[in-house]
This record gives sequence, C-alpha cells and structure tokens, in this order.
Amino acid sequence: MIGGETIRINQSKGKGVTAESAEIDQETAWRMMLGIVNGQRDTRLKRFADDAWQLPEQMTEQAMHLFERYLPLCQPPGTPWVIGQLGQSLDGRIATDSGESRYINDPEGIEHLHRLRALVDAVIIGSGTAAADDPQLTVRAVPGDNPVRVVLDRERKLPNSLGLFSDDAAPTVRVVRTSGLAEPPSEQVKELVIAPSEAGACPIRALVGALQARGLSRVLVEGGGLTVSRFLEAGQLNRLHLIVAPVILGSGLPAFTMSPLDQLDDALRPDFRRFELGRDTLFDLILE
Repeated sequence: MIGGETIRINQSKGKGVTAESAEIDQETAWRMMLGIVNGQRDTRLKRFADDAWQLPEQMTEQAMHLFERYLPLCQPPGTPWVIGQLGQSLDGRIATDSGESRYINDPEGIEHLHRLRALVDAVIIGSGTAAADDPQLTVRAVPGDNPVRVVLDRERKLPNSLGLFSDDAAPTVRVVRTSGLAEPPSEQVKELVIAPSEAGACPIRALVGALQARGLSRVLVEGGGLTVSRFLEAGQLNRLHLIVAPVILGSGLPAFTMSPLDQLDDALRPDFRRFELGRDTLFDLILE
C-alpha cells in the first residue's frame, strides 16, 4: 500500500523468458504508461475495480520506481482528471520578490514536470507565469506527445510575440473574458471565451467544463501559485504535486493564496505519497 493506493506485483511464475516475462526496463515502463493515456493499454498491466494495479513480475528497480510514481496518474482518454503542480522552497515560496524562480528546484524536477505533461491533454498557466517565463510547455525531456497549451489571458495583455503564441510547437488556447476582433497570432492559436464570475474572476468550474467539451479532459495546472490556488479552492484538483526544495528564501511569492481560515481544524489535510527528486521532496497529494 502506497499512500492509500495499491500496486500489486504479479507473482505467477513462468518457465523461461518470453516476450511476456522479459525484464521491463525504465524506458519500456514509460512506454507502457503512455499506452494507457493513449487508449492502448499493455495487457501486462491490469487494473482492478479498487483502482489497484497488477504489474508484471520481471522489471528493473528503476522501472518499478517509475511505475510507483506515475501509474496512479495514468488515466485513459476521456477521463475527467485535473492535477496541479508547484515547486517551492521550504518556507513556501515559488519565486523571489523579483519573480526569479527557474532554479528553486533540482534538475530532476524538470523531467518530472515533462512526464506530467505527457500524461495529460492540456496544460494551463496563468498570464503572470506566461509573461515571466514564456515556457514552452512541451515534453522535450521525455518521450510523449505535447499537450495543448492553455493560457489564461483574460484581458489579452500578453504580447503575440511570446513563444507560446508564435512557435507552433503545440496548439495553444488563449482564455479570454469577451469575444474580440483581434486576429490570432497564428493558426495554432485559438481563443476560448469564458464569461467572468460576479467577482470578475475566471470561473474555474466553467473553464474545466469548456476544456472537457473540447476533448481536453485530462488537465495539468502548472502555475503559477494564484492559478493553482484558484483550482484548489474551487475543488477542481484530483491531485496536487508539490515539490519542496531544501532552500529558504525568506521572502518572495507564496505558493498558495487562498481564503483565510478561522479554525485550524478547517485546514486541508489530504492523503499523500512521498518521493525523492534529487535533493527535493515530491508530495503527491490525493484530493479526490
């Protein structure tokens, strides 16, 4: 049992080494998981009614670690599924006051993030993250398909010169609050109009529903802190991956900004799994 989820190892013994029983390495394990999200699950992976997985017996230690970390995140096509991701310091900061954030976490966190992207249909970032980092949001560090890039740019303030809008590395959806006459920067960029809530913010439930209607059911909310916080507070995250680096910034942008609590008993205390990522610690928080 791993943090409330079970992965079972097939203990049946076969005679000799065949294509079915040959040792599975890390690369093969990853391809098997990509098969799940692409609707072509390998018969050596069996999923039970209680969401436990039965794995093949013969595998390397590296393959087993990969299965443990990512198999519970693999959802077949069409499954509504939203996972958030943030990297932070020990004192809960995701960037300095000037906005610098690129090297808070170890390099292993980059590969992890790219694996998360490969398991979803779409990846969401807020306008602040887009302006500060102009990330590519691709899976160039691992095998897999690039997700659709979704940018929350409600007032169309981001310049069309951003790579997200001009590099054609993957389709991009720009979420805006009203329809307009602006020409899209390229054929790869589409606009999605989501009317604002009474408070003037983007209604998260409506956004998730609109993406699902476009066939983008499995979603990664990559940042920044305000965007992830809004999804978390709206109850729209199935999982949250929080990577904590052993560094103290002392000030800077907080990871979470949510409504204040009156009682400590009201704090969110999810079940979790924990993994090492280089010097960092990954918390896989189970919110469903």
